[in-house]
Amino acid sequence: MTKKVINQKGKFDEELINTIEPNFVFKNKPINRFNFTDNDEDEKQNNKAKLINNLKKQINSIENCNLKNNSQNLVLGDGNINSSIMLIGEAPGIEEDKSGMPFKGEIGELLNKMLLAINIKRKDIYCSYAINFRPPEDRKPTSVEVKRYSVFLKEHISIINPKIVILMGSSAMEAVTGINTKISSERGKWKEVILKNKTYPVMITFNPSYLIRFPENKKYSWEDLKRIRQKIQDLKINI
Repeated sequence: MTKKVINQKGKFDEELINTIEPNFVFKNKPINRFNFTDNDEDEKQNNKAKLINNLKKQINSIENCNLKNNSQNLVLGDGNINSSIMLIGEAPGIEEDKSGMPFKGEIGELLNKMLLAINIKRKDIYCSYAINFRPPEDRKPTSVEVKRYSVFLKEHISIINPKIVILMGSSAMEAVTGINTKISSERGKWKEVILKNKTYPVMITFNPSYLIRFPENKKYSWEDLKRIRQKIQDLKINI
């Protein structure tokens, strides 16, 4: 009778590796024996959080800025830092300045409805602003202010590294694309922006605060939202 030989050494090696290196998973295959576990993703997320925190410190260190001097809080961003979608508004208002969080109150409620219309929950994306401090009396940011803060915004985009960027409002459009014309002539068109040698698809659309003042333009925003939904499907993005 032929005896079946069991490779005890191989079994021992497997148990030993799994004991000594809990961060690796051993597989008895001729190649690709070691697969990294979820610790890699945790490390990436922690690194992103550190970079965002450093960016916040840089913005807070700005000197001779009337926006900063007249604001209660810096409003940087909120949401899923690992999301494939980054949404950028114009600037914080009074509610955002008080809370330090973007898109609050009536504006936030409208934004939530707009996103839900294309099956997106706001908590699943990442939201920020072109300007991180509230302009006095909620006026429109000047081109000088937009340019000054665009350096931080572009770094912010690179950190989040989304697959789609949504620009809501002319200040967001100008900060990211450099376009300084009427938003009505630019909205609804996919554009591309290159930051640090990476290309980002960008959709320009109206800001929720503008739609509250001019609700007749919601129909155009709906067309833009449908284009965003189609792009999500084309890129096979899971939200």
